[in-house]
Amino acid sequence: MKIFKCYTATFFIMIMFSCSQKQLSVEVFETSASGNKLKNVTEFPKADNPLIITLNPEETFQTITGFGGSFTEASASLLNRLTSENRNMILEAYFGNSGARYSLTRTHMNSCDFSLSNYSYAPIENDIKLKHFSIDEDREDLIPMIKDAMLISKEGFKILASPWTAPPWMKDNKDWRGGKLLPQYQDTWALFFSKYINAYKKEGIDIWGFTVENEPLGNSNNWESMHFTADEMTSFVKNHLGPKLQMDGHDVKILGYDQNRGEELKQWIDVMFADESSSKYYDGTAVHWYASTYDYFPESLQYAHQKAPDKYLINSEACSDSEIPKWLDDQWYWSKEATDWGWDWAPENQKYLHPKYAPVNRYARDIIGCLNNWVDGWIDWNMVLDKQGGPNWFKNWCLAPIIVDPEKDEVYFTPVYYTLTHFSKYIRPGAVRIGFKNTNETLMVTAVKNPDGSYAVIVFNPESEAKNFMLSLNEKTTEIQISAQAIQTILVPNL
Repeated sequence: MKIFKCYTATFFIMIMFSCSQKQLSVEVFETSASGNKLKNVTEFPKADNPLIITLNPEETFQTITGFGGSFTEASASLLNRLTSENRNMILEAYFGNSGARYSLTRTHMNSCDFSLSNYSYAPIENDIKLKHFSIDEDREDLIPMIKDAMLISKEGFKILASPWTAPPWMKDNKDWRGGKLLPQYQDTWALFFSKYINAYKKEGIDIWGFTVENEPLGNSNNWESMHFTADEMTSFVKNHLGPKLQMDGHDVKILGYDQNRGEELKQWIDVMFADESSSKYYDGTAVHWYASTYDYFPESLQYAHQKAPDKYLINSEACSDSEIPKWLDDQWYWSKEATDWGWDWAPENQKYLHPKYAPVNRYARDIIGCLNNWVDGWIDWNMVLDKQGGPNWFKNWCLAPIIVDPEKDEVYFTPVYYTLTHFSKYIRPGAVRIGFKNTNETLMVTAVKNPDGSYAVIVFNPESEAKNFMLSLNEKTTEIQISAQAIQTILVPNL
């Protein structure tokens, strides 16, 4: 009889708890290996013992700067070869209210590997005052692409500009690749940044920020590059670039490092933010994912934040590199077949960081992992590439979210495009990441409160079976099912 009473009491408590829960109103958008592409899902089968995800809006973390991709000469030149209908469709897909609503972008100063050739805005040797500085190289492709994107974007977007190299005449090896900036040209190189801001401003384009140098540790001298140590970059920023931009009245952000996460990031952070003098002109740190497109290095990201908690921490470049895109083959992007450079070339003791992995998984896992470890902005690399993974003067083929065949005027939106859109469209600049509890580690989760008071929750299920979970916020709940191999964005309106 006592056992019966115990079960009866427990049953009564469960009923009371269930009845006390109010329904949480949500909108759910899902992209899945089964074919959903940002589909608005409204019906969910119920399950016994669903997992539980509980949001905690009282626990707050970083403020979000934005999400987006990069304006490159490769992408811009391809858009120029498409019909105006398809060109506009792609720009709307990235920047329009019906599309991804990109809010944070990047572009290259001078040429990069995803240019059609090597070029500089200051080609005349020993032009110390940069009297012949010109951005004419960008007028046929980059500038029109950026300006057209600006016309489409309702809320606007930030542009982060990065040099791959100074012109060869400023460097000790007189080459586009490798080498270092000669000391006698440090003031000239700082002036270069200032003139770039002015030249783009005349075109009606505002530059929000700079990284000092793309990949200062180098890239085996494969394409445009220029080497800095952490001490050398910090000295250049402290004594030349920062003071010059300030003197010329430019309100622009300066991000240091701009290479891979991991142990090297920690070493650079220690130098950049050693004291007030070293960090004065640094507004933050930029990182890339190429040390591993599988491991997002939470320890190094946490370290970077702890060392400079009031500074930006932005992932400025990522792509599935060393791959030729698969055309009109959605399933491949969900399959663990893609490799990165490290599959072939990484040292043996680092091979484990470069497994075969699904492109969708790389993106979803990395962005969620970054957000949960203080990263406030995440920028993809090329927005558009062709079926070869170019054009690229070095033939350094990569994937892009949108692939085009300019000869046939055809466009392919890969699953990676929809994966990125789950973040960029629904997590808006100024959003604040909030805390949560998740009872199952196989689901990756992150959550924010947007400036309008709404909440956006991202859930990624890499497993081969669907999962049910109970989403709880402020004593309101709703049960949701996420498909196998799927990513969801759950929007909760302003309560």
